[in-house]
Amino acid sequence: MVEYRKHILDNGLTVLTHEAWDTPLATVNTLYGVGSRDEDPQRTGFAHLFEHLMFGGTKRVPDFDRAVSSLGGDDNAYTNCDFTNYYITVPAGSLPAALMLEADRMTGLDIGHKALEVQKRVVTEEYNQRYMNQPYGDVWLLLRPLCYKVHPYRWPTIGADIRHVGEATLEDVRAFHERHYRPDNAIVAVAAPTKHDEQLRMVREAFEMCGAQGMRGERCAACEPEQTERRELRVKRAVPTPMVYVAWPMWEYGDRRFRMCDLISDLLGNGSSSRLHQRLVRERGLFVEADACISGDTGPGLMVVSGKVAEGVDTDEAVAALRDETSRLAREGVADYELRKVQNKYENTFVYSQYRAADRAQALCYYSWLGNTELVNREPEEYRRITADDIQRTAQELFVPHKENVLYYETER
Repeated sequence: MVEYRKHILDNGLTVLTHEAWDTPLATVNTLYGVGSRDEDPQRTGFAHLFEHLMFGGTKRVPDFDRAVSSLGGDDNAYTNCDFTNYYITVPAGSLPAALMLEADRMTGLDIGHKALEVQKRVVTEEYNQRYMNQPYGDVWLLLRPLCYKVHPYRWPTIGADIRHVGEATLEDVRAFHERHYRPDNAIVAVAAPTKHDEQLRMVREAFEMCGAQGMRGERCAACEPEQTERRELRVKRAVPTPMVYVAWPMWEYGDRRFRMCDLISDLLGNGSSSRLHQRLVRERGLFVEADACISGDTGPGLMVVSGKVAEGVDTDEAVAALRDETSRLAREGVADYELRKVQNKYENTFVYSQYRAADRAQALCYYSWLGNTELVNREPEEYRRITADDIQRTAQELFVPHKENVLYYETER
């Protein structure tokens, strides 16, 4: 059970405090409600670029990482389609200093021409290394625009075109920071071996200087039209073996079917006992490996099944086999014991994910941002309520032939 208290400061900042007596460390986790879905289609990749810029320092603290290291701590961040998350972990006695550092860069980020050019090069190099120079590395650059035609989920966090980052100006990035990096668009969670009231006092002292000025960015409300026909894309790449991806549009987090899709992905592709591995890898030998996952977006995301095709197997045959397994789940359903197995796996993963105080702080921010902080304790209960009938009914709604999006990776000859 994660015990917490929630407060909203006068400047709009949401604050969550958690007494973590199982650690000598303190974590400050800060979530900003800005991800790649909040970008201009002609200026994509900015949310991720800002993840880098936020470590560049302020006029008060020119080198952010060095300041954290001097406290004996560490820090990091990540960006996704929906939000950007930062954390600092330090010895508990340095909590006030960590809070001051986080508050300082919220409104005092020093973005100069030199810093911007450095980070633009860093992001461009990351794009080349992770997306262009890795086998199947450009999968989301291909799959997202295949599946989405209107919604900003149609580009990944690195951006739709890396030239957008390369062309970014100081005016562009300063406007982006002012629009999104504000206390009323942020959630701060503290996990430390300190009383709630003392944590809140420290947060107030650090963040009361951050005023909610200017115009907060409104989240893009673009609604993706319902897909009415099957789509496919075939590409040739320097990959060791052909690979296929089949994706279907699914429901957003607020819909109960989101959790059902999560369990369906585990039934199909989580581990060596999953259906895809047992039937398509071990029994039929059509794939070297096969997997299933959901994209994890909190808006209308994707269910994706995929596999590396075995030597001598035609990629169309491979796609047909993946389709057969999804259709079989929709047609025959799932046995209670099989459902309980994946529910148990989910609960085990969930509990383990809250083992560290830092992870609990991150989870508090995430569920608060979703609008229901108490799910930090109740999420497994929601998964337990799902029945075999729920799974079959959702599979029937999900795995519809005209909503398939198929990506084929063929090897270059």
